[in-house]
Amino acid sequence: MNSTLRRHADAIVKEAVAAVLPDEAVRRALAQHPLTGNVYLVAAGKAAWQMAQTASDCLGTLSGGVVVTKYGHVMGDIPGCVCYEAGHPVPDEHSFLATRAALDLVQSAKEGDTVLFLLSGGGSALFEQPLVPGKELADITQQLLACGADIVEMNTVRKRLSAVKGGRFAQACAPAKVFSVVLSDILGDPLDMIASGPACPDTTTCEQALEVVKKYGLQLSERAMECLRTETPKQLDNVETQITGSVSELCAAAAASCRRLGYKSVVLTDRLCCEAREAGSFLASVAKSHADTTEPLAFLAGGETVVHLTGKGKGGRNQELALAAAPGLAGMKNAAVFSVGSDGTDGPTDAAGGYADGDTCAVLTRCGLTVHQVLSANNAYPTLKAAGGLIVTGPTGTNVNDIAVALITPNKT
Repeated sequence: MNSTLRRHADAIVKEAVAAVLPDEAVRRALAQHPLTGNVYLVAAGKAAWQMAQTASDCLGTLSGGVVVTKYGHVMGDIPGCVCYEAGHPVPDEHSFLATRAALDLVQSAKEGDTVLFLLSGGGSALFEQPLVPGKELADITQQLLACGADIVEMNTVRKRLSAVKGGRFAQACAPAKVFSVVLSDILGDPLDMIASGPACPDTTTCEQALEVVKKYGLQLSERAMECLRTETPKQLDNVETQITGSVSELCAAAAASCRRLGYKSVVLTDRLCCEAREAGSFLASVAKSHADTTEPLAFLAGGETVVHLTGKGKGGRNQELALAAAPGLAGMKNAAVFSVGSDGTDGPTDAAGGYADGDTCAVLTRCGLTVHQVLSANNAYPTLKAAGGLIVTGPTGTNVNDIAVALITPNKT
């Protein structure tokens, strides 16, 4: 393993994520928007605890609060709030329990009061009150994940199976006003798609939801199909929203970190949305094209890739992206590709993502494995662990998509 490139990769990840933490953004939003009446706090998503902690510090006394985030993401008590940890990417009974608590809480809000709604990526699973049995909702979510549906397609279906998504949570808060601070994890920042838009009028239609079912051959009960045929709110008069944080900010922060380390940086896109394996292979190809560079180069791509599950191994999309780059990098002494999720988790693992360089394939060969075999089994985690290629940050407190980077240094180094 190239120790210099690996050290640089870790530094870039650390600095880029630090630059998009939600703390200052929440402070700024609250300073610009004084809240009226009794204030009830509801926070949902992978960054929910961090956002709620900051809001509590800024506001002091709350009339009540519910925080729901991913397992392992609650970092302590928050005054006036009850904190829950729940399932992601598939909702579980704790998701339903926490969301029921939030719905019960906002029933106390009257006209003139404010519900401060802090929303971040992961909210689609974590903030859920299903209109179908929980077991069926989990099955539908698994079907969507396994078939490679993108986040917009997934949310178009899931919001119609929910009592809180697609603007229905804001309806439940009326007549109180809702001030929503949103940490975006979807390309282009479409409000109705971020965590399936609990406090946003829905722009999708029943026809689009039914088309997703047809496209992927999803198996749904008649009750679920009835939900998909029931339209969501198209207008909400009690909501004001402020978006803060996005993948474009993550890309800019990572590029700045690369420059500080001496790399000439190019952001290829902040809307990456293809197969993880294709993205990894592409970045390796970029590295090979610049193998004879006379100056350090960094090529960055932000967004969110997808994985088609063909095996039952352990891994995540960022780990698969990095591993897929390994064949193209094989034998190169001056290049590496790494990819991480800004929330610090990648799939159902404790890793944020993965790193591969010119030595990664050699490690696999010594283990009697090929990249194709590993990716077919969706088993990137143990493979990268054996190669020293896991990137582990722990929960970061933010969630603004993923960042993938190809680093190339002059051959003489």
